[in-house]
Amino acid sequence: MTAKPKFFVMSLLILILGVTPSNAASQPVDPKILHLINRLSFGPSPGDVQRVKSIGVERYIQEQLSPQTIPESASLENQLAQMETLNLKPMELLAYGKVGEKLSREEKKAADQKAKAILQQAMQARLLRATQSPRQLQEVMVDFWYNHFNVYANKGRDRFWVGAYEQQAIRPHALGRFRDLLGATAHHPAMLFYLDNWQSSAPSSPNARRKTQGLNENYARELMELHTLGVDGGYTQQDVIALAKILTGWGIPSANQPNINSDGFYFNPKRHDGSDKVFLGNTIKGGGEEEGEQALDILARSPATARHISYKLAQYFVSDRPPTALVNRLAQRYLATDGNIRAVLETLFKSSEFWDANNFNVKFKTPYQYVISTVRATGMEVNNTKPLVSFLQQSGMPIYGCQTPDGYKNTEEAWLNSYAMTRRLNFATAIASGKLALSGSPEPRNQANNIPKGDVLAVKVKPAPIDSGQLSNTLGNLLSSKTQSAIASSPPQLHAALILGSPEFMRR
Repeated sequence: MTAKPKFFVMSLLILILGVTPSNAASQPVDPKILHLINRLSFGPSPGDVQRVKSIGVERYIQEQLSPQTIPESASLENQLAQMETLNLKPMELLAYGKVGEKLSREEKKAADQKAKAILQQAMQARLLRATQSPRQLQEVMVDFWYNHFNVYANKGRDRFWVGAYEQQAIRPHALGRFRDLLGATAHHPAMLFYLDNWQSSAPSSPNARRKTQGLNENYARELMELHTLGVDGGYTQQDVIALAKILTGWGIPSANQPNINSDGFYFNPKRHDGSDKVFLGNTIKGGGEEEGEQALDILARSPATARHISYKLAQYFVSDRPPTALVNRLAQRYLATDGNIRAVLETLFKSSEFWDANNFNVKFKTPYQYVISTVRATGMEVNNTKPLVSFLQQSGMPIYGCQTPDGYKNTEEAWLNSYAMTRRLNFATAIASGKLALSGSPEPRNQANNIPKGDVLAVKVKPAPIDSGQLSNTLGNLLSSKTQSAIASSPPQLHAALILGSPEFMRR
């Protein structure tokens, strides 16, 4: 990097760290419209501000809450259709990657390449949907819930399964009933493998092998602490043990097991603890798989779960420290609707706290939110997602890459530091100057090795620099006087980068 770009990045860094949203001047576009788009989506794309202004705030909210009413992008559907592993079920994915088969050296090499392609296609699909789909609230909630029910891709077989987990357990229920979402994640082999429940069995089980002998409490603990009740949800260690016993036998089949469900869930009654249990004050009679369903019912309908979920939603959509009164109202709505996520969100989006101007543009973007919002703001068509994947890896937020079950943080303190900001500014400079090849006509990378069609590299077509005037219009011209002054005193070729690197654009 030459001295001039270094100076440019440092100037932007000083601007970001030295200016807060309170410095922002009045804007020509209604701040409420920008606030709504920034929270219900990953940020405005060209024409979004004008469309919301035309149809009105209420209609936009209702459309986003009912994504099935929004026509999907034809180009996006075409791109997703090329990814032949995207809709495969868990056991089909293992077969696709030839897991458990005896292979020659060359066959193993080819199988490893296909296994990598499964994860690459999952990441590519996530990024394409986030950047291009008009069903933005659905994409926001898929990201939110995946993070809530986090599974780490680099743990064994989960590299095959995280895409299917998102596609089949998270996505269908992102705006539905929490109990259905909870059940879908609890049955998915990706979760059962990640948190080791497939290894758990009654100590006296004749079917237990050395690796899977005895009770494993990992999933039972995280199911209460992270997924439902919360750390202060009122459960005890005895409840953890009881739930672990209830969930014994909930596991996954072996790759070569005959007559198995392709979804990958397998209940083994021979490994289940059939004794009576007391869980959260409720007696659960000894039986089989239905014990786990009863436990999930109890957890999903708990007031502690309602509070925990409501707090996380309010923190994501309103502020890092959400008002207690709002959290309480959301929890009441959750309980009154039996955990209807859409209804809870509707209450949130109509709340006075959501529309309080003090909460506008105060949420600091995570690296994921920043990179998606940058691409959306430029209106750039994406065929090559590799630069986006690389940026997220370098920024400490790789897709499906959080090792711990609590997922990535979404608060300012987790992401605002000079090193991370330098990475963002380098990315802003590259995309604004036309040096980031995200678009172009895709072509197969390696047909000889039978790599799936969806694993593509973009043809190297030099993109044009971003038009700063159009970019500013897309973003509603929401820039502080200090940022406007910095732009006015800079060469025209730097204007777009200054906008994408501005303090205002770092927040939503």
